[in-house]
Amino acid sequence: MTNLPASFLARPIAHRGLHCAADGRAENSPAALNAAIAADYGIEIDVQLSSDATAMVFHDYHLGRLTSQTGALALHSAQALSEIILTGGQETIPSLEQTLALVAGRVPLLIEIKDQDGNMGGDVGPLEEAVAAALKSYDGDVAVMSFNPNAIAVFAALSPETPVGLVTDRFTATDWPTLSSNTREHLSEVSDFDRVGACFISHNHAQLDDQVVTDLKTQGVPILCWTVQSRADAVKAQTIADNITFDGYLA
Repeated sequence: MTNLPASFLARPIAHRGLHCAADGRAENSPAALNAAIAADYGIEIDVQLSSDATAMVFHDYHLGRLTSQTGALALHSAQALSEIILTGGQETIPSLEQTLALVAGRVPLLIEIKDQDGNMGGDVGPLEEAVAAALKSYDGDVAVMSFNPNAIAVFAALSPETPVGLVTDRFTATDWPTLSSNTREHLSEVSDFDRVGACFISHNHAQLDDQVVTDLKTQGVPILCWTVQSRADAVKAQTIADNITFDGYLA
């Protein structure tokens, strides 16, 4: 297990970069990342897989919310995606390699691998391979996390030098209606933490009083949290969490 660098606990982490649609900075866009770097925040980004197995920096599975296009991102090649303009500006969807070149180690970078299985299961591999390949020559502080423990297990085997963690939640039926009850119960227990070689979690900020968080914190595990959207919530979260991921205000 590789420990989480101290830089991830030293400054707030901007969720999908310091994005602001009104100012033309789309989520996960170069402009949002540059704004976060200028403000000396850490950065959290998301990655999805193109049809030709390239890791692309984009949160959603579908293009409709953040671009003028429709349909699944995974149906498009990296080249085609690189030509799709993000809503609210003139920038296009970046690849992970382009994003790494932009950040260039100036601030810590937290990468969330989006679940590709559909039910947090074991049908994973290509996206994890693409992320590991992109990170091979990256020198900055970086960590990788996912809601899907199987994704992290695969990635950790490919990139043992990279710190990995789990994104965690209570996984209620209301919030996760597509997951089976058995899967939701299993994930809520964070029982895969040791199996996948995790060294931190990022937990729902409204659920930091969960027993599993207390138990891990007692063991000295760094506790991050998602996604704080006000100063009041930040103050409350930081009574337990070691750091916050934020958006919608300046932390």
